[in-house]
Amino acid sequence: MGRSQETFNKKEVRNKKEKKRKEKAAKRQARRETDNKSSLDDMIAYVDENGMIVDTPPDESDKTEVKLEDIEVSVPKGGSTVDEDPVKKGVVTFFNESKGYGFIKEKETRQDVFVHVNNLTEPIKEGNMVTFEIEKGQRGPTAVNVKLNK
Repeated sequence: MGRSQETFNKKEVRNKKEKKRKEKAAKRQARRETDNKSSLDDMIAYVDENGMIVDTPPDESDKTEVKLEDIEVSVPKGGSTVDEDPVKKGVVTFFNESKGYGFIKEKETRQDVFVHVNNLTEPIKEGNMVTFEIEKGQRGPTAVNVKLNK
């Protein structure tokens, strides 16, 4: 008779598959044994006074009473807002006349604000002091009604 058609590589693959199948069966058996020990108490988590998740229940003596009226869930009413001047001042840090856009650095917040040539009331250049208003643009704050500060 001829030699067996089973090569060393085929034997290795068969042995690896058999070993993997046995490991999987052992893991399955171990899970079955530990499942009987788990309970709902192992799955409960608590939140402490700092907002951290812990596995121990809070101490009853540390609880404080909170009045229902003291809890604010919505945005506060408009009575406490400060009216700020909508006209801002700044310096033109960059302006490309050929492309028609640039940036203004706001004087107070040091924030860069985009400016387009369509929002200008008079021509500007880099280094000019300007006054402007800020509106929400497609990609962030945009300067409108831009005027030279005289």
